[in-house]
Amino acid sequence: MDYRTFIDQYHQAAQSLAGKVRDSSLTTHTVSDRTFERWYSGRVTPQNDARRILAHLFMRPIHELLSEAPAKEHLPVGNRSSRQSSLSDTNVGAASGAEQQKMGRDAAMAARRAIEFAMGAEHNEVGPETMAYLQDETRRIAGIYTRVPLGAVLDDLTQLQDRAFRLLESGRAKPSQTRDLYFLASLLSGMLAKASHDLADPASAMMQARTAAVCADKAEHLGMSAWVRGLQSLISYWAERPGDALHFARQGASAATGLTGSVTVWLAGLEARAAAVLGDPESVAAANLRGREARDRTASDDLDELGGNFVFPACRQDYYEVEATVLLGHSDAMPGLVTRAEQAVRGFSDPGDPHWAFGDAAGAQSNLALARLGSGDVEGAAAAVQPVLDLPPSQRNVGIIGSVDRVRVSLLREPVRDAVVARDLRDEIAMFGRQPPLALLR
Repeated sequence: MDYRTFIDQYHQAAQSLAGKVRDSSLTTHTVSDRTFERWYSGRVTPQNDARRILAHLFMRPIHELLSEAPAKEHLPVGNRSSRQSSLSDTNVGAASGAEQQKMGRDAAMAARRAIEFAMGAEHNEVGPETMAYLQDETRRIAGIYTRVPLGAVLDDLTQLQDRAFRLLESGRAKPSQTRDLYFLASLLSGMLAKASHDLADPASAMMQARTAAVCADKAEHLGMSAWVRGLQSLISYWAERPGDALHFARQGASAATGLTGSVTVWLAGLEARAAAVLGDPESVAAANLRGREARDRTASDDLDELGGNFVFPACRQDYYEVEATVLLGHSDAMPGLVTRAEQAVRGFSDPGDPHWAFGDAAGAQSNLALARLGSGDVEGAAAAVQPVLDLPPSQRNVGIIGSVDRVRVSLLREPVRDAVVARDLRDEIAMFGRQPPLALLR
């Protein structure tokens, strides 16, 4: 069993088990190819939820799956008929679970060794298989980044970025390949910038983002250049630098002139959120209007096709617009805002949707809690934010912690601050935020 075959079956088992035990956190559980190799090489053993999913996948107790393979039976040499009968009855499908594990482990290690050989065999040039491998892996991670814990992809990201840099530094790439490599390096650096941001390290995030900007410029990819400015706006926004966030969003919008991908809509949404923090309702309204107009003329481009953080679907646009309105804090807008916030939450209600992202789902839930608090509904706010507080530590990134902390701050205000529900919810949110971001890597 190779990694791709395994991970498809693993995801199916996770979905099945989630429904069986009513634990929605299992639906996003995944395993990187490096972790897969470590399991099958025996260097590490599965832990926590992975043990439950594997037991469900193979329909065997986890202790049996992790036990040593039984010794093979030695048949007497002289008993030829018995030996032939035994061999004819033996096939791969009848192998024990331990034997299947060993075969899977051997196949995965052989696949990794094979691609390393292939890339080494092309050492005098950047060959087509090397490029195809980098492109496939970059696309794979881009597509799942928003759906899985950071620890599932970080090792692969850093290795891919290093390989892309080495190939660029080698001077062996053809001009057409150099442009493609710079584009891949920009994508990988952008995702690593997001990773540092998720880990509450804005300084490292900005370093990676600036690297992504240089690579996008070298690749002459206008869409990626605009996307990186959006990423810098996002990093600044959560680092409580709304002025910088507004600046980068507008810079990105300028770079995106003439583009039709959804990055144009994202940049407008980023501008609206930053302007809301700065208390500028006119800029919020203008930016949201530009975003809706951009949505009407959006056509999918190569970034949109990557998915994940590189596409900005309508459900994320709804979430951003609600957040900007919530942050303005206009009480007269709150009644209608609750309905819009509920709609934004519904946009992320299906983990099977290709645009679903656990971070955006948590942000939408937190915004709904804020909207309900604005209308005095403390119990409704508690119900809205509870799914966020139930997230496992591996998914509590800096944006999610920041979103839910806004609810805590709002619970300190009159007239809700002295309500029992408000006090209890403040304590629960405070406990939620104490988990260090490094838990994302476990």
